[in-house]
Amino acid sequence: MKPQEIVNKWINCYNEGDADALAAFYHENAVNDRVADAALEGRKKITERYKQEFASIRMQVKICNLHEAEPWVITEWEDQLGFRGCIFFHIENDKIIHQKSYWDSLSYQQKYNLPSSIH
Repeated sequence: MKPQEIVNKWINCYNEGDADALAAFYHENAVNDRVADAALEGRKKITERYKQEFASIRMQVKICNLHEAEPWVITEWEDQLGFRGCIFFHIENDKIIHQKSYWDSLSYQQKYNLPSSIH
């Protein structure tokens, strides 16, 4: 599967709020590195974080721009409230090895009325 196809399927699972389905996209030792938070290492920790997030907020995102330069896919996304961000996915052998996410965490917390400890 092409990395772009994997990211499109990842977005669909994210929008469904399915942390277990998201987990299947990650390598066992994947790193989810968030500019506004500490990096998570390993599929288990990444899955736990998504379960926690989906329990507190259900954000729907659409891809505004997608660029593929194997093994990287870069997405710009926007949610239903107009909040925007960017994710870099490093994909090898159909698994996400490294994910780097960028967004303004303060604006995110304010838009979704979240305490600062959530993200």
